[in-house]
Amino acid sequence: MFLWPHLELQSTGVSLPVTKPGVRKLESQQEPQPQRNGSSFRMPLDPILTSEATAGSGEMDFDKTIEDMVSQVKSNPALSKTKCVVDRQLWMSNSRSLSPWSYRINHDEKRRPVDIPEAKCSCSGCINPFTMQEDRSMSSALIYTQLPVRRLLCDAPPGRRGRRKKCVPRYRTVVESIAVGCTCIVG
Repeated sequence: MFLWPHLELQSTGVSLPVTKPGVRKLESQQEPQPQRNGSSFRMPLDPILTSEATAGSGEMDFDKTIEDMVSQVKSNPALSKTKCVVDRQLWMSNSRSLSPWSYRINHDEKRRPVDIPEAKCSCSGCINPFTMQEDRSMSSALIYTQLPVRRLLCDAPPGRRGRRKKCVPRYRTVVESIAVGCTCIVG
């Protein structure tokens, strides 16, 4: 559902599976598959969620995953549509939601990764499921997650306090709030 398939979303209580590439479970260790009846079906995955890298596979894979998501947002105009409509023809969750959103690129030269895809609500209200029109008695609200990034910060060099000295730029790991989708709230 989210652009960030490798993160644990603690605020919603959703925990996505974490696996390492190349590690396969033995048949006796695999989780039981749910029983399906004749009317059940499997919906295709969002193209944004089909990244090869997974959590726990290293920092380079994490950066590559972010780069892949950025290139998908830049190359797929359907992901950055800002119309307040539900498009049931698309299999992307951002356009099927009753609180649809688009993606924009959050660009910051003093951060690694420099570009991060970020959600932006397409409606101020929510889509009424009966009329398929925007209903402003409800509101669309952003859903945030905490994302670790490396930010260029200056450390004051050791020395006397009275003099102004040049800072020593270093990348430090910090946590930033990034919008990953929108939800409908009453109010």
